[in-house]
Amino acid sequence: MRFRAYSVHLFTAAGASLAMLALLEAAEQDWAMMTIWLTVAFIVDGVDGPLARRYDVTTNAPVIDGALLDLIIDFLTYVMIPAYALYGSGLLPGWSGWLVVLLIPFGSSLYFSDTRMKTADKSFRGFPGCWNMLVLALLVIVPPWEITLALVLALSAAQFLNLKFVHPVRTARWRYVSLPIALVWVTCIAYAAWTDFASNPVLTAVVTVTSIYLLVAGVAQQVIYDRGYAR
Repeated sequence: MRFRAYSVHLFTAAGASLAMLALLEAAEQDWAMMTIWLTVAFIVDGVDGPLARRYDVTTNAPVIDGALLDLIIDFLTYVMIPAYALYGSGLLPGWSGWLVVLLIPFGSSLYFSDTRMKTADKSFRGFPGCWNMLVLALLVIVPPWEITLALVLALSAAQFLNLKFVHPVRTARWRYVSLPIALVWVTCIAYAAWTDFASNPVLTAVVTVTSIYLLVAGVAQQVIYDRGYAR
């Protein structure tokens, strides 16, 4: 059991290497390969949590703080690399790129340090700094830069508001919908990157719809359940 628990930590730590691969591709402005590596890192991040709970790493592998390890890697893959991608890919040109490349790490560092990050139902309180999901979706959708900037500013503010955002794996409510939608989203993003973001209206529509669901599902739950409209 100890060997398996420490193996989970090693599996989590592989995310740091995936982050470096994504960063190297971003430096070369190969956004498709950057997306592929970030997608693999996203999958690792989705799998390591259930494995950590199954093998009780806190008890069986206590030398390494799994939560801290996860946060370090998440800050690389969820915040730093996506912020650079917004700046370097042309999604946000000129002054707007400079603004977000400084704003996103600033706000996210405060959010990642917030002890109120998780709610009782395993959702996130405030936008959880999943900038990788936003950027990867934007690379597929490619909206006007004004819309991209508005989204970044709104979500930066939402990090510090009492709004819920679902965790597709851990939030039990609507998980039978959220988890399949998240899997569809990951598959579509990976396929878009594999085809070097070739124009595909159907794929763009699916990424748009699934992204909107993952973005607003938690707020919808607040409105429907927390205000007593349903049980």
